[in-house]
Amino acid sequence: MSGFITTLVLIAYEFFKTGLFTIGGGLATLPFLLDIAERYPHWYTTQTVMDMIAISESTPGPLGVNMATYAGYSILGFWGSLTATFFLILPTLIIASIVARFLARFNDNPTVQAALVGLRAAGTGMITAAGIGVFRVAVLNLPAFMASGQVGDLFNLTALAMFIVFVAAMAKFKKVHPVVFLAIAAVLGIFLGL
Repeated sequence: MSGFITTLVLIAYEFFKTGLFTIGGGLATLPFLLDIAERYPHWYTTQTVMDMIAISESTPGPLGVNMATYAGYSILGFWGSLTATFFLILPTLIIASIVARFLARFNDNPTVQAALVGLRAAGTGMITAAGIGVFRVAVLNLPAFMASGQVGDLFNLTALAMFIVFVAAMAKFKKVHPVVFLAIAAVLGIFLGL
């Protein structure tokens, strides 16, 4: 029983910290989730994080919350998912309540405006880093490249081709709902055995 409680407390701490310092939306949680995977490898793996992204992107709800729920469930089932989700959103609830009371008063303050610019830049950087991390795991095959030294082994060519096609398709067909692209990608992944 004490192992269960200890794990719940660790989940609460890790996901509260993630919620407190995640700026920029759901994908910004990715560096934190990868850090948790490295520090607690018995909880989940880096590959599990990539699965979390795929599942979270294709289910309703905020990406970060979906990922926390999935991570918590993989760690400790129902109670893990409930704890991870609650403690991920708790800092936002606290901070949003405080900021909402004071922002209207200080909205024209140059210091507040400068802080918001800095936060947007930090959020963009975190999302970009998360995207690079996902690209590295989904498209690059670093272990095969390190083993063989052959440039041809560096890329998962099927995944790279799908990446290029989907980037081009999303740029061209901007009015098509993202769910359509997700559904097509899921079917192709199953069909191609990715």
